[in-house]
Amino acid sequence: MDLLEKSPGRHVDDQREVAEPRDSRVTRRTLLRRAGLGIGTVLVAGSGALGYRAYDQGVLQVGDGPAYAPWSSWREQNGLLRLVGAAILAPSPHNAQPWLFEIGSGRIDLYADRARWTGATDPFRREQYVGLGAALENLVLAAKANGYAPQVTLLPDGSGSSHVARIELARSSPQASALYAQIPNRHTNRYAYVQGKRAPTAALDAMAGLNNSATGDARLFWFAGAAQRSLIGDLLIEATEALMADPDQSASDYAWFRQNWDEIQRQRDGITIDAAGLSDLVAALAKLLPAQSQTATDNAWLAATRNTHTKTAAGYGIVAVRDADHNLQRLQGGRLLERIHLWASGNGIALHHMNQLTERADREIQLGLAHRFGDQLTELMPSGWQALSTFRIGYPTHTPHKSPRRSVAAVIVT
Repeated sequence: MDLLEKSPGRHVDDQREVAEPRDSRVTRRTLLRRAGLGIGTVLVAGSGALGYRAYDQGVLQVGDGPAYAPWSSWREQNGLLRLVGAAILAPSPHNAQPWLFEIGSGRIDLYADRARWTGATDPFRREQYVGLGAALENLVLAAKANGYAPQVTLLPDGSGSSHVARIELARSSPQASALYAQIPNRHTNRYAYVQGKRAPTAALDAMAGLNNSATGDARLFWFAGAAQRSLIGDLLIEATEALMADPDQSASDYAWFRQNWDEIQRQRDGITIDAAGLSDLVAALAKLLPAQSQTATDNAWLAATRNTHTKTAAGYGIVAVRDADHNLQRLQGGRLLERIHLWASGNGIALHHMNQLTERADREIQLGLAHRFGDQLTELMPSGWQALSTFRIGYPTHTPHKSPRRSVAAVIVT
């Protein structure tokens, strides 16, 4: 039986079943109960500064407001705009959403929004093109499901151009796929995963087999054994420490962290407190308190990497290509990465993009440093393959929250 046909919410591994994870949405009553606050306190706080700040910071409005509307409204778009609506729900580095679209007669053109670069964390725009490839994959899946036969030309104006792809669209019979159905359900899960529960070999093989002609030479390599998990986990912690110690990389990372409710609704991008994998109570308190400093944010990220992300990973996957410096292969790798994430979402497997290793490897080259992390990645990869993007998987303990998205209108150019 195809793994996508299993009943939703229940996952089988070596005859053990794990119940569907609880919904982690916070309510007023839940928040106050966990914080140990009684009704009397609510009445007092509700009329004072704390109550106003809770309202102003959207403490109880998780995933609400215009910044989150694209997740539910994308199917309401007409014609080719619906395809763009699917594309913008793809993941991107730091949720920078580095894409622009131009709609013509029977075609859509995808462009890199060069202004949405994450700076020192992505010095050679590796991650930017991986994110653009993910958006392209969503668009192609949506095109087929909505009755179009897409013909994709990558980098039609050359590798150095911001013109990423041209998608010619001829009418055809609708071909909705299981991957397409998961587009609105796919979210990066930064929570802890179920410890000790490994993904079955059949699932790992199914994800590794998602490459096709559109993904070119991109391949997925798994590192799921105990020794492999320990090695990559240690490297990720060390890379995170190196990122924190690099003033420019740390600042570039912090620039995309959104802590203010108004800023989220205005910018509609970046990493938010709600999507950071914090408990309901910690997330609510973080929004009530003054914004965290860059140093505090770095320390929290390192602690999460050391104590949560690497400790509970069931395995690590690395999408690799023959030439990680080539934008065309980056796009192909991004398409494969999105197919993997969509498949995982449909099979109850959590996925979290963790690119500290490649970010540091690129930074070493940019600054002329010893290739500490670059050499480690080379040793991990089979001969002839170069690491492009890394992620961890596992079984979820929490339902991840949505991340903000710019509207379709905001990414259309004329």
